Amino acid sequence: MKTRRQMKIQEIINNQVIHTQEELAELLRKAGFDVTQATVSRDIKEMGLIKVPTSEDDYRYAVPGTAQPLSTPDRLKRRLRETVVTVNDSENLVVLRTIPGNAQALASLIDHSNWEEVIGTVAGDDTILLVVKPAGAVPGVRERIAKLMQ
Repeated sequence: MKTRRQMKIQEIINNQVIHTQEELAELLRKAGFDVTQATVSRDIKEMGLIKVPTSEDDYRYAVPGTAQPLSTPDRLKRRLRETVVTVNDSENLVVLRTIPGNAQALASLIDHSNWEEVIGTVAGDDTILLVVKPAGAVPGVRERIAKLMQ
C-alpha cells in the first residue's frame, strides 16, 4: 500500500503544482487513499521531495533533479535576505542557518546559480552546507553572500 501511495504521490507532483501537504493529502484521498497529513509528511520525507520556486513567486513540491527552478539573481538575493539567520564557515565549508522550512529551496537556488567555487550543497530543514573548492575560496563565497544579503 505504501509503495502504491508513494507512486501516486510522485505521479501527482509530476503532473500538478502542489504547494502544501494538505493539497497533496486531499488529492490522494480523491484517488482512494486513506491518508492523514502526518502520513503524507512521512512519505514526503522518505521520498526526499523538495520544494522549488515557481514562476508565481511561490513554491511547489518536486522530485530532486526533475524540476528546473528559476534562479534569477534577484530571487536568490531576496531569499537570502528573507531566510538566512547566520553564516559560518570551517575549512572548505560554509554553513547557512535559515528560518525553519527554507533551507532546501534556498540550496536549490544556490545550486542553480552556478557559483564555480561551490561544488555542491546539502540542505536540511533549516541548515545548508555549501562545499567550497578550493578552501581558499571560502572568504569570497562569504563575501558574495554578505553582498547579496545587503
